[in-house]
Amino acid sequence: MAAPIREGSLDAPTRHPLDWLNADFYRRDFLDQELERVFSICHGCRRCVSLCQAFPTLFALVDESPTQEVDGVKIADFDKVVDHCYLCDLCAMTKCPYVPPHPWNVDFPHLMLRAKAVKYREGDTKLRDRILTSTDRVGSLAGIPVVAETINAVNRLKPARQALQAVAGIHAEAWLPDFASRPLRKRLKHLDGAGPARATERTRGRVALFATCYMNRNEPGIGEDFAAVFAHNDIPVRLAEKERCCGMPKMELGHLEAVRRAKEANIPGLARLVDAGWDLTALIPSCVLMFKQELPLLFPGDPEVMKVKAAFFDPFEYLMLRHREGLLKTDFQRSLGKVAYQASCHQRVQNIGPKTKEVLALVPGTEVEVIERCSGHDGTYAVKTEFHPSAMKIVQPVVGRIRQAGADHYGSDCAMAGHHIGHALADGRPPEHPMTLLRLAYGL
Repeated sequence: MAAPIREGSLDAPTRHPLDWLNADFYRRDFLDQELERVFSICHGCRRCVSLCQAFPTLFALVDESPTQEVDGVKIADFDKVVDHCYLCDLCAMTKCPYVPPHPWNVDFPHLMLRAKAVKYREGDTKLRDRILTSTDRVGSLAGIPVVAETINAVNRLKPARQALQAVAGIHAEAWLPDFASRPLRKRLKHLDGAGPARATERTRGRVALFATCYMNRNEPGIGEDFAAVFAHNDIPVRLAEKERCCGMPKMELGHLEAVRRAKEANIPGLARLVDAGWDLTALIPSCVLMFKQELPLLFPGDPEVMKVKAAFFDPFEYLMLRHREGLLKTDFQRSLGKVAYQASCHQRVQNIGPKTKEVLALVPGTEVEVIERCSGHDGTYAVKTEFHPSAMKIVQPVVGRIRQAGADHYGSDCAMAGHHIGHALADGRPPEHPMTLLRLAYGL
């Protein structure tokens, strides 16, 4: 029988640390019991049906089962639900009434992560997925100038894309990012963070940028926009000494040991920056979330992880904190008109409020329409042959809102989500990152 509906908790959601080092975490029988328990609660509620494809998949399995309850679904089919979850966290943070501190203790994303970790440990992970989530290795090879130009050219050839779909399972019609022959690290190597810093109650006024795999190798221009905007606001900027992938792609794969290795590579250097008086940020919401939430939940006893967590900010969150203290310049030179802005899932679940909208709305003559719907991209989900149709379905409400708005500009804090939206929009207009728009408004 489905779990009965009862009144949900009105308290703020609580995320408990993930007990991933416990041997029982990986026991398939324990996992299946918990999947059945939580799926029964979800079946009785169905509030999250519009968020992603995981919930429609679950409810279809239940409705088509002999009992029309979760006990009628084959346990082997539970993986079909797991495969559609890309850990956006929206169900836990914005929809579910049964998250802790509710006694039913439902944390759907963490349960999906556990299932992915069990699948990975059992060896049930495709080679394609291992390669797609190895962003450091792929980026270091594809970032070689001649190689980058070759890959970019091949990715635009339809026969090559069809061959890639047949061989690797990467959908022939999915958007794929270009690789930059001159990465962000080379473009911003002149930054040394020199200059006076003006601290506020919550900011120290000097920022170290964690470059991220994507911004460094794929879209470094946004990093240059960031440097220009922060310099204009008298905020000294430098790059973190080095970085590996933040670990989010491997976490979404369930490869938690790889997440540990990424943590061990990144956290010591970032903690040293904090000790030296630097605040931290990144231009990919998923990377920010990794340091602000996911690593602290995976390694709650690590003091350096917690130190980095306390010093990590979303870039627009940082600018608004400065604005509240009168330190953000508003000498804008150009109106942006109407901006259709998709609030990325991994920014929304940081519980910081609509900071990107608040900053852009400071520009005179600018109207910002916020679209709080998932783009369906999720880094790798939208490019996989078996999931691309679902990703294109998920993005359609966002596309519809942009068309209806008749906006002068559109984009997302997640650059990859922005491009996926643009791919579905298909009107020839490229997306524009909010940091790029802010630089445009300043006339820099």
